[in-house]
Amino acid sequence: MTPENKGTAQLTTAMVLSGTLGVFVAESGASPFDVVFFRVLFGALALGGYVVARGRLRGHGFTPRTLGLAALGGVFIVFNWVLLFQSYENTSISVATVVYHTQPFYVVLLGALLFRERLTAATVGWIAVAFAGLILVSGVTPGDFTGGGTYAVGVGQALLAALLYGLSTLVTKRITGVRPHLVALVQVLVGIPLLLPFADFGAMSGTGWAWGWLVGLGLIHTGVMYVLMYAAYARLATSKIAVLAFVYPAVAMVMDWAVYGHHIGLVQALGVPLIVTASLKVTLARRPAAAPAPRTAAHAPEAASRPATPAACEA
Repeated sequence: MTPENKGTAQLTTAMVLSGTLGVFVAESGASPFDVVFFRVLFGALALGGYVVARGRLRGHGFTPRTLGLAALGGVFIVFNWVLLFQSYENTSISVATVVYHTQPFYVVLLGALLFRERLTAATVGWIAVAFAGLILVSGVTPGDFTGGGTYAVGVGQALLAALLYGLSTLVTKRITGVRPHLVALVQVLVGIPLLLPFADFGAMSGTGWAWGWLVGLGLIHTGVMYVLMYAAYARLATSKIAVLAFVYPAVAMVMDWAVYGHHIGLVQALGVPLIVTASLKVTLARRPAAAPAPRTAAHAPEAASRPATPAACEA
């Protein structure tokens, strides 16, 4: 198997795992704060075990500045997860995931606003197309803003989660000389003390099978998924990474339908290709396709500058 084919298989697997995230969250039955707390706890154990086993703590490359940036990115990531999981409850896994996939546009807009990055007319046009798709996918009506409805709140939570992801991406892009697994480890470690005051251990006592879902979120959706994802990044061109990232929302929508019978309506479905097309155009315009990186790229400084969460996971 060629390095590119291996990377494709790794990233596809990571995105498929990411697409099952919503089911694990829902089946745990825990509150979003509890879910994220135990995700970062078990995820830290998984990632910590990996980096120790691979000897990657030696020569870690952190400086006070980059460690602070990683910790700040972790704050954004942790609360991004909380908001996304709250959105699952108020809308559906399908709607929340597609709305959340407006992340690339926030990265562009925040980059232009905070760091004066160049914003072209074409990019602005594609962002407008994406948000037209967002309006269709959200399915929000004027009635959702009255009567104490939670649906519009859920859509807003997914949008705010995407904004926090964008902030984390911009912060993490400024970390160089550190392996991405170590950046991710710092980010989940930050979440433990950050969420400890919000965790309700009393509500978690005697939850039985719920613990299996929570452990899975940490070991599978944080540990295994990140390892696969970063290994793939070292082998694939940006263009292929951008395309494969959309395996995540596709799988999430299928899982939401297969497990819970939720599906988006016809009008909502019309917005999906608008968001997908615009996201690809914006992503590839900002990061021109490059040749696949060599096998040693995982140890290069530029590999460490990738976001410490999946373009889906991100979630």
